[in-house]
Amino acid sequence: MTAKVMVFLAVIGLLAGCGPAATPSPTPTGPVKLSLAAATPPVVGGEVGSASTEFDDAAQLALWSKLSDTEQDLDRLAKADVNTTVKGSLYLEPKPSTWFDGFRGPFLYQELAGPIAMHMRVKVDGKKGGLPKRKFSLGGAMLRAPGSKDKPNWLSITVGTADASGQVEVKDTRDGSSKTDAFTVKDGWIDLVLARTDRLVAALYKEDGGAWKVGKRWARAELPYVLQWGVTAYTDWDSFAALKKDAAKANAQQIKGLADLKLTVDFVRFLRPALPKYVDPLNSASVSDDVLIKLLTPAGA
Repeated sequence: MTAKVMVFLAVIGLLAGCGPAATPSPTPTGPVKLSLAAATPPVVGGEVGSASTEFDDAAQLALWSKLSDTEQDLDRLAKADVNTTVKGSLYLEPKPSTWFDGFRGPFLYQELAGPIAMHMRVKVDGKKGGLPKRKFSLGGAMLRAPGSKDKPNWLSITVGTADASGQVEVKDTRDGSSKTDAFTVKDGWIDLVLARTDRLVAALYKEDGGAWKVGKRWARAELPYVLQWGVTAYTDWDSFAALKKDAAKANAQQIKGLADLKLTVDFVRFLRPALPKYVDPLNSASVSDDVLIKLLTPAGA
């Protein structure tokens, strides 16, 4: 028998020994759909649960870092207290400021790792009652990549006055460029959720007495494992005038204007969402809005 024939037979024998394992797995024709019954709400408590704050003790303010302190920035908060101005709540009054593109505003946060669903209940008022009169006077939830001062990367869901009064605004800022969407809501208390899984960030909201709605889903797999999670409030974009096109100059000074925002935060609670690995939360055919709501909002909320 020649050497070539022996090699040929050896190869045939090797392939035969591989059996079914040598057959490639079939390629899925579409996303795996997660049913509502199979979805489970995020887990309360645990490591991240210990960071939750009910704001029933003035000393709890010290548990939250202020971005202006940690990054040696201007303090754009005129007032910040817990269980003082409003009993059982965090209370913030920002100076004229904003979070948009490279502009920076106030931010109170905790650094937490991994998949998280941050749930808070907030109310925004103008200084003289009703909703704020000054454009882009908003308050709510924000997550931010640490150390991204020079190359801003953060996302938020806030409520108040955006282009018009009575709006929820969702905002995605990547490398200093912001994109927004807004939804009309009624005045009063509102629940907000900002959640992050392996590659998804989602923003959800619920009007008082209403049902949860999905504001936005974003693909943000590049975000670091540890993020800054917390509360923001800003007001009075109208007063930025010529500085609306110059973030660097605006960030270097305190804008003088007509601040018109009072933010009351009833609580901030951190939960662990658990999404099955086989689903695609960015695809509504795999994870529908009602299923995503169940996965990212507390049971009974």
